Amino acid sequence: MKRLLPLLLLSLPALAAPVTVIDDAGSRITLKAPARRVISLAPHVTELAFAAGGGKHLIGVDSNSDYPDAAKALPKVGSFRAIDLERIIAAKPDLLLVWLHGPSAKQLEPLRRLGIPLFYSQPKRFADVPSNLRRIGTLLGSSAEAESAARQFETDLATLRQQQAGKTRLRVFYQVWDKPLYTLNGQHMVSDAISLCGGNNVFAKLPLIAPVVSDEAVIAANPEVILSAAMRTGDDLLARWTRYPAIAAVQNKHLYQVNGDLLNRPGPRLIAGTRQLCDKLDLARTPPIQKANTQP
Repeated sequence: MKRLLPLLLLSLPALAAPVTVIDDAGSRITLKAPARRVISLAPHVTELAFAAGGGKHLIGVDSNSDYPDAAKALPKVGSFRAIDLERIIAAKPDLLLVWLHGPSAKQLEPLRRLGIPLFYSQPKRFADVPSNLRRIGTLLGSSAEAESAARQFETDLATLRQQQAGKTRLRVFYQVWDKPLYTLNGQHMVSDAISLCGGNNVFAKLPLIAPVVSDEAVIAANPEVILSAAMRTGDDLLARWTRYPAIAAVQNKHLYQVNGDLLNRPGPRLIAGTRQLCDKLDLARTPPIQKANTQP
């Protein structure tokens, strides 16, 4: 019997150890074991969970989570404006992944009272993306995959920084939406992306993260490049600026659309979005082709 005991112990399933992380709200999240029934309430957190290797544990997402394709097939439990409390409670999640600017504290309070742990995600700088990947990987028991994704992000970011170093600085206006006219200030990660690509966000110093600005303010800032986040199919969000030929970006036809989902969602695809942004600024730096002089 003594000889069989070690073999019997080896055959028993390993006991899952508790996991602890600090979320982006500064709260300590401790789970008795890695989460196995997870609901994400923001598109960027859904992307982070899949990239961190925990997609198989997601049992519900918000209505805007559309990447990767596997997220589209998951049950929808509301949006950032209004969550479906009954559906979430019925799903019996052991972890909620939440955006700090998503559902209000009032909406989430009943879930908190039920003892469902909440992990708040709010990446503000490039370094926060791999940090979120690692912490979500810890909570979902997929640390190895999360570490691989985090290192890939860091490597790609370092390469991109090196490629963009020393380029001519350009004044940039980033248009998030047109009705009303929204932009982003210097505290948002998109402003970091603009800076990495050799741009200066003309509204970086505004106090609000997502301020509404006027056409007159844009004219006064006189950006050399105007970028529009394309998030609405079939609409030309840049057409309004052709009325203002005094703006340098309009004079030189430096009006470009970029993929808003890649840039505005602070997740792993931010690298691809930043590359796209850098490509647009490089176009603006390219001198126009001069017509050959046909005069004798």
